[in-house]
Amino acid sequence: MSHTMRVEIWSDIACPWCYVGKARFERALADFPHRESVEVVHRSFELDPNRAKGDTTAVLTMLERKYGMSRAQAEAAEEGVGAQAGAEGLAYRTKGRDHGSTFDMHRLLHFAKAEGADRQDALIAALYRANFAEEDSVFDDDERLVALAAEAGLDPEAARAVLADPAAYADDVRADEREAAELGANGVPFFVLDRTYGVSGAQPAEVFEQALAQAWGSRAPLTVLGEGAADGPDAEACGPDGCAVPQA
Repeated sequence: MSHTMRVEIWSDIACPWCYVGKARFERALADFPHRESVEVVHRSFELDPNRAKGDTTAVLTMLERKYGMSRAQAEAAEEGVGAQAGAEGLAYRTKGRDHGSTFDMHRLLHFAKAEGADRQDALIAALYRANFAEEDSVFDDDERLVALAAEAGLDPEAARAVLADPAAYADDVRADEREAAELGANGVPFFVLDRTYGVSGAQPAEVFEQALAQAWGSRAPLTVLGEGAADGPDAEACGPDGCAVPQA
C-alpha cells in the first residue's frame, strides 16, 4: 500500500554543511522510486540562538576566534568546505562572507511554509545561495531578505510585515528548536524520515538512499544513522558550538 513519507530537515542558513547536505539529500531523493510521495519540510535550528540582530562578524574572523586558527588555517578550512560544495555543483565564496543571526530568516521560512512546501523549499534554496555564493550579505538587511522572499514566490509586502514584527512566527522557530532537542539532535543538518530514521550530518548521498529505502517500509522507533557526526573535527555537521571544519 502506498503512502506519503515526510522528511523533516533541521538546519541553519549559517551552516555550510546544511547547504551541502541539502544537495546530497536531493541527489538521493531524485533517484528514489517513490520520490513523488515524499514531502519535505524544513525545520528551524539556530547555531547561535543568543546572537543579537546586528551582531555580525567576518566568517574567517569567527573561525579564528572559535577554533583558535590562524588566518591561513581559517582560509584553508573555508577552501576545504568550498571544495566539498563544488563537488555537489554548488557555488561557494570562500572569502568575504559574514556571519550573524539567522532568527529572522527562520521566521520567514515558517511564513513561507504557511504558503506551501514549494515556497518554503524555494526560499531556503535562495537563502543558502545568497549566503554562501553571492556577494551581498543576508544579515542585517531586511530588504535583501524581502527580495529573496519575492524571488521564492512570496508576497514582498507580507514578507516585509513579518520581518517588521519580531513576534511573527517566533514561537514556531522556538518550537522547532525544542523538538530538535527532544529528538536528540545536537548538530545540523539533521534529517528525520517519517519519525523512523534520523540521519545526522551531510552524509554521502548513498546514506540518504539507504535511509529513504528503509524508512519507506518501516515504522520502527527512531534510529539515527551517522550519530555523533558533529563531534569530531572533521565532521560534516554543525553543532551548537559551531561548524566542524576540515583542518588544514
